[in-house]
Amino acid sequence: MNKKIAVFVLVFLLSDAVLARTTALRDGFVLSGVDGKLTVAAGNGKYFFQFEEDINDDRVAIKSGVEVELLKSSALEKIIADANSRKAKNYRLWGKITTYRDKNFIFPIYFLPISEPEAVDDPNSAQSDKVAVNESNDILEIPEEIVAKLTRRKIIQVEELEAGLELKQDSMLVDRTGFICETDGEMRFVLDALGRNLSEISFPLLKGEILDLTEQQQAVWPDRLKFKAAGIVTRYKGEYYLLLQRATRSYSYGNFGN
Repeated sequence: MNKKIAVFVLVFLLSDAVLARTTALRDGFVLSGVDGKLTVAAGNGKYFFQFEEDINDDRVAIKSGVEVELLKSSALEKIIADANSRKAKNYRLWGKITTYRDKNFIFPIYFLPISEPEAVDDPNSAQSDKVAVNESNDILEIPEEIVAKLTRRKIIQVEELEAGLELKQDSMLVDRTGFICETDGEMRFVLDALGRNLSEISFPLLKGEILDLTEQQQAVWPDRLKFKAAGIVTRYKGEYYLLLQRATRSYSYGNFGN
């Protein structure tokens, strides 16, 4: 009987853990042109994207109005520069969701500024320019919710299209061996010099699921582990950052030092 109770408790705890892991959108979920607003946290300089509509990945939903932190990237640097030049900081954003310790972040890739239609001051002018819908002699009546959407259409800043396309492409780091170390409270990927007398090259690591998993793996070993990693290299305010896409244990087999 005690064994059955123990199994039941274990299953319950595991089920609860699974539910806890599903409180955030899945890592890698793609944002394809979602509308929202850029905000900044006072004091720490972190930037957030406030969703205008609900976002869900068929498992979890993020409600409208929720703010998700934007990861440092070349795209974020461009968004900040653009936001500093305008009053309204509303954008249509492309990017992907990352998950780190059950918390979501956004790796932005592309953006377009958007604005609300300007109100017309002259009511007579507005009446004359208004398209007549749902009149008594109309054959087909347009649903009111469709009419409302037509009147609330956002305006994409066409003049910004070319500037948006000028975003420099991020590059890839492919199958490079190295170590994940913490320096001054920041996780970094340090490239392995393979015994050569070379200066140390390292990248600050952006928060994502692969970083989370490698930290968990490394925590159970007394010695630091070597990984073969691949990921996206991006640049923010003159410094290069790495978003891990893959990290597997690498073994020296005694050919090189640990």
